[in-house]
Amino acid sequence: MPGTNLTREEAQQRAQLLAVDSYEIELDLSGAQEGGTYRSVTTVRFDVTAENGAESFIDLVAPAVHEVTLNGDSLDPAEIFADSRIALPGLLQGRNILRVVADCTYTNTGEGLHRFVDPVDDQAYLYTQFEVPDARRVFASFEQPDLKATFQFTVRAPEGWTVISNSPTPEPQDNVWVFEPTPRISSYITALIVGPYHSVHSVYEKDGQSVPLGIYCRPSLAEYLDSDAIFEVTRQGFEWFQEKFDYTYPFKKYDQLFVPEFNAGAMENAGAVTIRDQYVFRSKVTDAAYEVRAETILHELAHMWFGDLVTMEWWNDLWLNESFATYTSIACQSAHPESRWPHSWTTFANSMKTWAYRQDQLPSTHPIMAEINDLDDVLVNFDGITYAKGASVLKQLVAYVGEDEFFRGVQTYFKAHAFGNTRLSDLLGALEETSGRDLKAWSKAWLETAGINVLRPRIETDSDGVVTSFAIRQEAPALPAGAKGEPTLRPHRIAVGLYELDDDSGKLVREERIELDVDGELTAVPQLVGKRRPAVILLNDDDLSYAKVRLDEQSLAVVTEHLGDFESSLPRALCWASAWDMTRDAELATRDYLALVLSGIGKESDIGVVQSLQRQVKLAIDLYADPAAREALLARWTDATLAHLRAAAPGSDHQLAWARAFAATARTPEQLDVLDALLDGSQTVEGLVVDTELRWSFVQRLAAVGRFDEAEIAGEYDRDRTAAGERHAATARASRPTEEAKAEAWASVVDSDKLPNAVQEAVIGGFVQTDQREVLAPYADRYFEVVKDIWESRSHEMAQQIAVGLYPTVQVSQETLDKTDVWLSAAAPNASLRRLVSESRAGVERALRAQRADAAAGQ
Repeated sequence: MPGTNLTREEAQQRAQLLAVDSYEIELDLSGAQEGGTYRSVTTVRFDVTAENGAESFIDLVAPAVHEVTLNGDSLDPAEIFADSRIALPGLLQGRNILRVVADCTYTNTGEGLHRFVDPVDDQAYLYTQFEVPDARRVFASFEQPDLKATFQFTVRAPEGWTVISNSPTPEPQDNVWVFEPTPRISSYITALIVGPYHSVHSVYEKDGQSVPLGIYCRPSLAEYLDSDAIFEVTRQGFEWFQEKFDYTYPFKKYDQLFVPEFNAGAMENAGAVTIRDQYVFRSKVTDAAYEVRAETILHELAHMWFGDLVTMEWWNDLWLNESFATYTSIACQSAHPESRWPHSWTTFANSMKTWAYRQDQLPSTHPIMAEINDLDDVLVNFDGITYAKGASVLKQLVAYVGEDEFFRGVQTYFKAHAFGNTRLSDLLGALEETSGRDLKAWSKAWLETAGINVLRPRIETDSDGVVTSFAIRQEAPALPAGAKGEPTLRPHRIAVGLYELDDDSGKLVREERIELDVDGELTAVPQLVGKRRPAVILLNDDDLSYAKVRLDEQSLAVVTEHLGDFESSLPRALCWASAWDMTRDAELATRDYLALVLSGIGKESDIGVVQSLQRQVKLAIDLYADPAAREALLARWTDATLAHLRAAAPGSDHQLAWARAFAATARTPEQLDVLDALLDGSQTVEGLVVDTELRWSFVQRLAAVGRFDEAEIAGEYDRDRTAAGERHAATARASRPTEEAKAEAWASVVDSDKLPNAVQEAVIGGFVQTDQREVLAPYADRYFEVVKDIWESRSHEMAQQIAVGLYPTVQVSQETLDKTDVWLSAAAPNASLRRLVSESRAGVERALRAQRADAAAGQ
């Protein structure tokens, strides 16, 4: 039985048989305020290439189908509707017309048509989320990306509400909105956003072009909506992308809708992008948060061309969609003359690439161009390889073929395939034409193999410190146990940076840069021979390639003492990332990583790097430190966070970041007294505003250590009776260190399926506390007892939250590994669940190795 799955083979067969022309979709959402179900009527016009009598199916997930009419003939829904499919027998050669009348269901999982009631105004707010296969939860559709069509929506909604879709919003007649048909697009990028949303409007105008722009959010967030800043980033994206792509924005308007309880960062619905409304900042955040939001805005805008205008034929090219949007969004941030974040490649190196390196060392590692056999495969493939490794490789490809040549190829590609579907070979062919390079070998090495390379310098000098030999050694470590494929040496385009300490400023300054191709096991670099050895030799300077980098012994010694002294942020980020990677690989003890961070973080000006280091130190101490030394390391780190908080410039981003870091780990009675006093105002730190979000950080920590209980949490919720307040209170309640609190939290997530997606995520986040191992220990066995049933009975998003979030990650022991192995063998989970559990197991295995390394360093 197919259930809700669809195989690639089935999709190919259907695409060979059908050419879809148009959808007309009528939705009666007049009862949305009350919830329940709604009427969905779909009329599809499609052509069939085979002779009369061929059979196929259309997709629909619905509690009831009332009518199915095919070419005027009424079919019995009881006979043809099963397993999310409506069978279509007796198709005619040429034009066919199908009409389906069904009842569909509002969801609270962030899939299909999500319904949320704002506790501030008690109004319902709706939005759709269709990627990968969830348009079928709202209307009958041929749910695969290569069966493009036009979509015309007619929506009845409550009086006073707004309806937004891919096409411009019409004037309603008797609370009915009739939208123009869209251009030919895929079903997964259609959208409806419905409710009494607040909106701000503007326009992008340049050289005679005029594109209406809209920004939407709930009225309860309107006072925080910084629309001018959002429009500014959006206009920069329009300018940069249209110039680089040489293709006018392909849709009639561009709306950005900040919606509640959104599972992802954002979604590239054509002309109607949905974005998680946590990006409407209720409290002070650091500039790093604005940078991340800007990257998200630009990422989705880039998708209007790459993904929406030109769409992958099947989900094995999902990586190209996401990697292209990631690469171009960061390139825009870096290159646009009015960008606030010209250092965006630093952020990429320090965050996105560390995600990619982590993902690429899991047993589930896979080629960038993954083999996607069915929808179950793609649902768990929105990972660090698809986004971050792919973007890293695209960055290297740009360096390999040349930026101008790359974008000329992209321009050819858009013009040739507008509103169509493509494969990777279509893009590579265009790039080969513009660059003159044969990319077949490059593609095979980089896109069709899994795993990561390590680059190490090999240097010899004479007695005077003059370089007599220099080469770069490339290694291809064995793939993790269970991973498919073989280790591969790859061609790399890299830069080598030569850095010296400036006597006057004390800064590490780049004196020379050498760019070259590295291929094979050993690549000589004759340009360095005869030169005096610099203080630091940094491989992959400018972060052109995707590889783990190591420093030679002398460079490492200088960097250990002067990491914070690099003149530029990117080499600092590369060295920080290398140190973190060495810690995860058990090459650098956690206690030594902590010492390195404490010696350099005070000089780190990039707030995004500072916040990444704070998270990494906390993770390293919690999971990678020798358990016997953990409390001492935590005490050392916590003392440092408080000292930095008190020393930071009043009102600065660094001050806020250190306040949050202190709140995450405060532990002694004196430190907890500080949090308590900052909350009640009896103690202050000059310049630090303890606003709503920061208050919740303090409350959650005080709850997690047992200082606060229900009365205090409820009192804080009374101050913030909003959706965000509800989530924060749920986290605080679940974080309490008592058996009763854990049992209550577990029951609300595992024994019941009533929680909305965002609240369930908040409860899980509070339930798992790294300093509550003892009270959490019994839940390891319970996890393995329930996880398979949950996977098979809940929607994908809800089940994945539980499968990943409740795995006993904090129980770092051989016993946890053994329990996991027994379950994997006995439970026979499907491939998707097996992958997620195996990834979590690999995290425990890595933590055990790191703990042994840290213990050895302490002997």
